Amino acid sequence: QVQIVESGGGLVQPGGSLKLSCFASGFTFANYFMSWYRQAPGQERELVARISSGGHSTNYADSVKGRFTISRDNAKNTVYLQMNSLKLEDTAVYYCNAHATEVYDYWGQGTQVTVSS
Repeated sequence: QVQIVESGGGLVQPGGSLKLSCFASGFTFANYFMSWYRQAPGQERELVARISSGGHSTNYADSVKGRFTISRDNAKNTVYLQMNSLKLEDTAVYYCNAHATEVYDYWGQGTQVTVSS
């Protein structure tokens, strides 16, 4: 079965850093675009970052551009989100998503990131 598990969330001060990891299994990881989304209380889920199947191309939300970096290791079936210069507004549950077509779209359970002084 498909499994997507996020880890690495926690509490960090403004200006600090965190690195999230997403471990995937049950599908051909190297064939999928991988993305990080986030959702704050009362807010819609938004796309944070996306990386192509081979890791060559990336896209970022304007709000995180220059601060966050998405990467992947297809040999480990893992995608990462390095988050630097964190702000209060980055507080959210962060979700890992795998997408190949309109049919194949998988989600993890999420990991909480809280930025607070």
